[in-house]
Amino acid sequence: MQVIPADELVGRVGEETGVSNWVEINQERINAFADATMDHQFIHVAPEAAAQTPFGSTIAHGFLTLSLTVPMMMETMVAPDRMVMVINYGTDKLRFIEPVKVDSRIRARTRLVDVTEKGPGRWLVKNEITVEIEDIDRPALIVEALTLFVTA
Repeated sequence: MQVIPADELVGRVGEETGVSNWVEINQERINAFADATMDHQFIHVAPEAAAQTPFGSTIAHGFLTLSLTVPMMMETMVAPDRMVMVINYGTDKLRFIEPVKVDSRIRARTRLVDVTEKGPGRWLVKNEITVEIEDIDRPALIVEALTLFVTA
């Protein structure tokens, strides 16, 4: 995370702020997410059955991929100095575009879209996150992530 003076955030709108490290999506991660969310659809957790589908293998849950945008975004986003709290504020315009097959690697490309001062010491930041799949032309997903920064 790049920490800058809060009054400089608006000047960075429109900029790409970073690209995260690659994250591996292996079957163990997919199974753990299935257990946590109680979503055991065969396309995610049954390799032999999933191999018979047009995907040819198991695929990550879309919401697993979305959830991984949080740590990847923490590597790439711009944040105001004097932070006291960082709060997930929601998302806008979420689209799942390409499935993430097992044993793929993904990363996030972050672009600062908007900054709104919500009140003294409260900054609402919108980042467009594009999750790329290694060696695949189309992104896994694109989402506008909203983060509320509370500063001292």
